[in-house]
Amino acid sequence: MSQESTVPGEVVETAEIPEPGAVTIVVPTFNESANVRQLLRQITEAVPARLPCEVVFVDDSTDDTPEVIQKAAQDCPFPVTVLHRQEPVGGLGGAVVEGLKAATSDWIVVMDGDCQHPPSLVPDLVATGERANAGLVVASRYIKGGSRAGLAGSYRVAVSRGATWLTKALFPRRLHGISDPMSGFFAIRRSAVTAEVLQPLGYKILLELAVRSRPRTVTEVPFVFRDRFAGESKSTAQEGLRFLRHLAGLRAASPVARMVGFGLIGLTGFVPNLLGLWALTAAGMHYVPAEILANQLGVAWNFVLIEHLLFRERRRHRRWWDRAGRFALLANADLVLRIPLIALFVHQFHLGVLSATALALVTTFVLRFAATEALVYLPRRGPEKPVSESRTARRAA
Repeated sequence: MSQESTVPGEVVETAEIPEPGAVTIVVPTFNESANVRQLLRQITEAVPARLPCEVVFVDDSTDDTPEVIQKAAQDCPFPVTVLHRQEPVGGLGGAVVEGLKAATSDWIVVMDGDCQHPPSLVPDLVATGERANAGLVVASRYIKGGSRAGLAGSYRVAVSRGATWLTKALFPRRLHGISDPMSGFFAIRRSAVTAEVLQPLGYKILLELAVRSRPRTVTEVPFVFRDRFAGESKSTAQEGLRFLRHLAGLRAASPVARMVGFGLIGLTGFVPNLLGLWALTAAGMHYVPAEILANQLGVAWNFVLIEHLLFRERRRHRRWWDRAGRFALLANADLVLRIPLIALFVHQFHLGVLSATALALVTTFVLRFAATEALVYLPRRGPEKPVSESRTARRAA
């Protein structure tokens, strides 16, 4: 269930401000009670009175951060809203999406709640976007005038640079002109993004925006990444794994990429299959039942990887046991279908055994991929709701 509280500030006269001129600052927070007072003070000092402003905190905290925000907001000359999520779906990226939906201004600036992103840059982000007629303005640490000084230690620097290199290598066209796709500090026009198409996982929401709904015109401004004002970084090894899963899901968004990934995952399934066959035959089992059982190990291996790397966004359409059962049936049907196909190619089309086997493998692979998409991961037709929809309804009640 979402809880919303708004603390109004002074009425700001907007008649002399050319439209679009207002800005909504979206700040996702998780246990940042020691930072939010300082952040609001910096925003108050940085955003000029001529720029109509509102601040929307989307909070997933387990501490008293929402209460601290409400108390600190009483001294702010602009409206401050707190949206507290009981269920942090999508992590920090999901919080930003909630903020995008709640924003009412033409420009939305996304920034962290730990004071590492300087609020003094907010007017410059909006002004740069207006001058360039851009839909997205990225605050970059990697262009002239920018710095990553606030990254604590060589390890975090190496991880940040490695993640930047990896994302730009995977999405060279979508990220063209963005030197810092890992930045969490940017401004975007509300008209340039459809929040409903975003499916974030973890804390790199800019990457999600750039890949799924990148505005046509993108520009950058430099910024110096500062030290945290208080507390510790939320970046963990678990977040790193979520980031890699997110990358895989984004890269597999196109049918061709999914088919290639499906094939590569299928190749890796030979490893548990062969290991299982070796173990079972070494234990004295006949090779025929051993092969049948070992094949199930490969099927289970493939299913787990496909679930997490290719079809993560579609898992909500069916229960996991339904998906697993359908996938296993299709995988084993592949073996049953292959032998008659080989016989057909040999006797009817007079192909050699090797050529017939290769053609049968390709044919059954394409059929299995299409059937997996259609029968396992596509939404059901009819009035039945997706599995996850009830959770959303309960939160909104």
